[in-house]
Amino acid sequence: MIRVVLADDQSLVRAGFRMLLRSAEGIEVVGEAEHGGAAIALARELRPDVVLMDLSMPGVDGLTAIRRITADPALAGVRVVVLTTWAEDENLYRALRAGAAGFLVKDIEPADLLRAVRVVAAGESLLAPAVTRAVIEGFVARAPDPGPPGGGAGLGVAPAAAALLDVLTGREREVLRLVGRGLSNEEIADALAVSPLTAKTHVSRTMGKLGARDRVRLVVLAYECGLVTPGSARS
Repeated sequence: MIRVVLADDQSLVRAGFRMLLRSAEGIEVVGEAEHGGAAIALARELRPDVVLMDLSMPGVDGLTAIRRITADPALAGVRVVVLTTWAEDENLYRALRAGAAGFLVKDIEPADLLRAVRVVAAGESLLAPAVTRAVIEGFVARAPDPGPPGGGAGLGVAPAAAALLDVLTGREREVLRLVGRGLSNEEIADALAVSPLTAKTHVSRTMGKLGARDRVRLVVLAYECGLVTPGSARS
């Protein structure tokens, strides 16, 4: 059973998502929050698999809640997905950087919502590489100083980009670059002339060294470290 917490200050939005999720087999809505503080408390109390989080809420906003949840080692198994009205919202990049596993537009089709919840609960990246890159490139290109990656941003890594690369071997830097370009494990294996299992191991080790929760964080880091630049990734 996939356990979900809904966090949105609009009761009608929560009711709509609740109805859709409860209609699906294997998904259970275990809690609802109307502000970020309540979402953090529910995440700590219930340890859900997925939190669907609105960003604009009174009091503690969704971005702050994401940072606090993803920075808590006890909540390492909790995956946060942003609920947004506009896919161009500038806070989406900040949310990905803070630790969100992806985002969903609120007018998403029901079948796509259920599929997304299952994908995230299984530990996979929600966003297609092209979508992830489009969001990241849109803001990296015009935000030269997005803030320190450690602590406040929820990445759990060293504050300087150079220091991030210093912890990686040459092969792991190349893996980070390829992940940033949107390549799958199989494509990375082809590019490096290794087996898919070896490529997966390299990706896992790179994630571990950088304290990244998933591939979305690796994509963000690849841009922030300068291994991938806006416009250089494959289409």
